[in-house]
Amino acid sequence: MKHDWPLRTAIFHFTILFCFGISSLVNDCFAVESGVNDAPLIYEGTTGLGAGKHIVFLAGDHEYRSEETLPALARMLAINHGFKCTVLFTVDPETGEIDPAADNLPGTQALETADLAVIFLRFKNLPDDQMKPIVDYLDRGGPVVGLRTSTHAFKIPSGRKYSKFDYQFKGDDYKRGFGRQVLGESWSGHYGKNHVMATRLDIPAEAKAHPIMTGVENPWAQSGGYWTEPVDGSVVLAYAQPLENMSPDSNPAKDKKPCPGVWIRKYSSQDGKNEGRVFTTTYGASEDILDDDFRRMMINGCFWSIGLESKITDKLNIEFVGDYLPATYKFGGHRRNVKPLDLADIKVPIMSSDKPIVVPERKKKKNKNK
Repeated sequence: MKHDWPLRTAIFHFTILFCFGISSLVNDCFAVESGVNDAPLIYEGTTGLGAGKHIVFLAGDHEYRSEETLPALARMLAINHGFKCTVLFTVDPETGEIDPAADNLPGTQALETADLAVIFLRFKNLPDDQMKPIVDYLDRGGPVVGLRTSTHAFKIPSGRKYSKFDYQFKGDDYKRGFGRQVLGESWSGHYGKNHVMATRLDIPAEAKAHPIMTGVENPWAQSGGYWTEPVDGSVVLAYAQPLENMSPDSNPAKDKKPCPGVWIRKYSSQDGKNEGRVFTTTYGASEDILDDDFRRMMINGCFWSIGLESKITDKLNIEFVGDYLPATYKFGGHRRNVKPLDLADIKVPIMSSDKPIVVPERKKKKNKNK
């Protein structure tokens, strides 16, 4: 569906600094030697409940199409609710094109002014200069929303400066890394087969009154489950029940009891003076947010995490901004030839079907039976 969005609802601006040593502000175009562009994608909200708040999104997972889920959420939060939303993607350092597998996430310094970080990463081993703003943000106890593979966001070899953020870190001071210490859980294995078993998210009676569940009735996800046992102090908002097939009303899968699929918690800043709110779900693949209840839960979760729970109602706008045309998630299944700023115009779909999906041969074989 297409929309005509009044210009007054949002201003989209691209910040481009220093081309050949000259600082300039460029409208609708930019000059970059060899075609590489590190400027972030920014959706600048003007009016709404989120006006004055800045959300930074970090997208970079190999399989579940974070490069589609996160800009779609960012458009909604900016245009429908007034937040400033900066979306950072892992990109090919040579072409500047979005590459979910790349260990290159330019622009993380945007977190210096962030009121919320929304993270959807997988097995990243980023350069120290890109990792440092993420660590600084966590050290100050900034609020975090974590989706799907962010339980295992980082895979950093021992000996590296930030190796303790690795999902398998064994040291007692930060055991199992960012996932366990901040989000509340690290990678513990699949629990329901992708593309075969969908997941129903059951809200327990005690969670129905939580602000994040306002207006949320029967959320479900098309992606298969992860087994989880969140850390003590986590409050479960929904239990994940793997299903027999891909229909939301199918029967529970045999021998698959529910486990936590959505929860909240707090973590401490480095100096112990602040506590950051955390909203975690082990779902959020590109097709998961097609479900109205799941999408509403995500919007509510961002409001709660940033401290705007008093503004949450069942009337919050959860409509997509522009066309949302998600690709079916799979390894290597992202759309090629897309640069971050190609998505700046809200009339451009996420993602355009004109952009090819080129799954490498070895990935085709791996996905053949899925």
